[in-house]
Amino acid sequence: MKALRFHEWGGPLRLEDVADPTPAPGEVLVEVRACGVGRTVLNCISGNLGSEPDKLPRIPGHELVGTIRACGSGVDSGREGELVAAYFYLTCGECRACYAGMQSCCENFAGYLGVDRDGGYAELVTLPAQSALPLPEGLDPVTATVVPDAVATPVHVAGVANIRAGDRVVVVGAAGGVGAHMAQVAALHGATVLGLDVDRRKLDFLADELGVDVADSSDFSSVRLPVAWSGADVVVDFLGSAKSLRWSLDALGVGGRLVVLTTFKDVDVAVSPRQLVTRHQTIAGSRYCGKAEFMRAADLVARGDVRAVIGAQVGLDGITALHDRLAAGEVMGRGALALDG
Repeated sequence: MKALRFHEWGGPLRLEDVADPTPAPGEVLVEVRACGVGRTVLNCISGNLGSEPDKLPRIPGHELVGTIRACGSGVDSGREGELVAAYFYLTCGECRACYAGMQSCCENFAGYLGVDRDGGYAELVTLPAQSALPLPEGLDPVTATVVPDAVATPVHVAGVANIRAGDRVVVVGAAGGVGAHMAQVAALHGATVLGLDVDRRKLDFLADELGVDVADSSDFSSVRLPVAWSGADVVVDFLGSAKSLRWSLDALGVGGRLVVLTTFKDVDVAVSPRQLVTRHQTIAGSRYCGKAEFMRAADLVARGDVRAVIGAQVGLDGITALHDRLAAGEVMGRGALALDG
């Protein structure tokens, strides 16, 4: 099969001929039809999510969508032909966290797809059967690439933040691959949404195409909430810089909830316990999603309740250029690798 692999963490991708994988017991063989491309895959390749030398070479790509072509022993052969998307985290399915629907906090966490085992930048991939989650019939594979992360993560965030009808929600980094879908999910919950980003073209897209109120956050010291707001009920920060986090905390109103999702090293922000108590505020971390939330995200996309924002689509030979555009902030929403021709 054809596959893109890197041979050193942070090194270049090479398009290579690789032996077709065979499903082990408990696994399925998936013919990849498309794979989402976002900043997380750049972090995977750079070694930010794991950099053990013995795991090289590696095929990246965790937001894959494809069709099950074969089942290993112990897997119901009736799943052959099923359109599936991959769950990003490698989990046991048997610990307290997994049974509680908190698979992203699995007590026997085994790593990440595309980092600790090969991912979807290839024509074929094997997955643990429990990681291959079924998608609604008729869902376009490229459109479906937003489900595993770009929409499933916001669905989880909405629960973490307890977003309710009438809430005033700020999305920092709203034109990114996850942010553009977070704004839509928050609106589905009945919230009024303000999207912050730095690119005028992207802000215009949010306003004109998604109906989101926007503000330029090139300089956080000049960003103001709408006059009618006494403060934000929820701020979701996808940027995770010291400046964005400081602004986010200061923007919270009484009972406000700040949700953080980034894990950059050496980024800290001072927090006042007095402010948290007297204004009844909450800071919450949000780690990926549970599988039930993943399935809800698939339904939202299939019904058209959430629009897939995919700003670029390429084949295997166009991935490097797409990665460069992502790193430069030039892609609206998500990118997609398409293998259907």
